[in-house]
Amino acid sequence: MKIGNTPPKLKISGPVLVTGHTGFKGAWFTELLQSLSLEVAGYSLEPSADALYTKLNHRGKLREEIADVRDLEKLSKFTAAIRPEAVFHFAAQPLVLDSYRDPLNTFSTNVMGTTNLLEASFKCDSVKVIVVVTTDKVYKNDNKGIKFRESDPLMGKDPYSASKVAAEQAVSAWRQIRAISGGPNVISVRAGNVIGGGDVSSNRLLPDLVAAFRNKKCIEIRNPQSTRPWQHVLDPLFGYYLAAQYALTNNDEQAFNFSSESSSLQVGEVVDLACVTWGDQAKNYVSRSSTSNSTLEAEKLDLDATKAQTILNWKSQWTQSQAVIDTINWWKKFEMEKFSPNELCKDEVKRLFLGEGNSN
Repeated sequence: MKIGNTPPKLKISGPVLVTGHTGFKGAWFTELLQSLSLEVAGYSLEPSADALYTKLNHRGKLREEIADVRDLEKLSKFTAAIRPEAVFHFAAQPLVLDSYRDPLNTFSTNVMGTTNLLEASFKCDSVKVIVVVTTDKVYKNDNKGIKFRESDPLMGKDPYSASKVAAEQAVSAWRQIRAISGGPNVISVRAGNVIGGGDVSSNRLLPDLVAAFRNKKCIEIRNPQSTRPWQHVLDPLFGYYLAAQYALTNNDEQAFNFSSESSSLQVGEVVDLACVTWGDQAKNYVSRSSTSNSTLEAEKLDLDATKAQTILNWKSQWTQSQAVIDTINWWKKFEMEKFSPNELCKDEVKRLFLGEGNSN
C-alpha cells in the first residue's frame, strides 16, 4: 500500500478559474479543487448529456459561463467578474483523429482559445498564475522510445499536436510579455493518455472499450503494439495544482511533465487487462487490427517526470496497470452496482491523498 500524497499547504487562497470545466479532466479537477476547499469557477462549452460533469450534477454548484474560449469578450468579462487568483486552461479540441477531420476548428480552439485566455488573464490584476494544459504529443517524436524531457525539442506532426505546439509558443510569448511588462506567471503542463472513470470521449481506448463491454458490441483495436504513458486522471491533475503553487513564487520553470513511474503498457496489454477486469466474456467483443497506422499516431510515446518529482515533490499514486483496473472498476460500480459518480470520484480523491487500495 502506498503512503499517498500529502495535501499541500495552500498558497492559493482566492478563486480558481478552470476553462473546460465541463470536460472529463475539468470535471475531475473541479472535484479535486473542491476537496481542497477552494472556490472554483468554470468557463466551458455545453457538456453532452452523458458527460461526467452532468453525472456529477455540477450545474448550479459553481459560478460558470457556458461559452466558447474563442469569444474573447465573454471570456474577458467573466474573468474580470470572477477575479481569480489562479487560472487553469483545459479547454481544447483534444483528439488526434478529430483534428484530421477538422483541422481548422482544432487550430482556432487550441491556439486562439489559448491566446484569448492569456489575454483575458493578463488584463485581470487578481490573476497571479496561469497553467496551460498541453500534451505529451508536443515533442518531436521519431518513435525511438525515449522518455521526453521538458527541454527536448517540440514539433507537431498532426493538426492536434501542431496546434498544441503553437499553444506552447503562446505560453513562451506571454512569459516574455511578463518579463517586460509584468503580469501573472505562465507555465505549461504536459501529460498523456489520462484515464479514469466517467470519460465518454470517442476514439479513446478505455471509453471505447467500456462502451463495447456495456453494449456487447464488437470493437476493433488499432495499433495494439503502440505504447503510451497511461495514468490515472488524478495523478497529473494533482501535479498541475502543485505546479501552480510553485509558480506563485518561482518563475524559473516554464513546463512540467507528469507521467507514471511504472513501465509503459502497449495498447494490447491495456486491452487484455481491461477485459480481465470487466469479466463477463468481455474479450469476445474485441478484435485487433493486424496493421499499425503510424502515419496518424505515434507508435512509441513516454515522458520523463523527474523534474516534477524533484522540484514539486510530486509522485504518481497509481501504476499504469492499477490505473486501468481502477478505471474499469469505476464503470463496473457505476453500471452494475449503481454507485453514484459523486461517491466514486470522492473515493478516488481520497485514495490520492491516503493511498488506500493502490498497490505497486
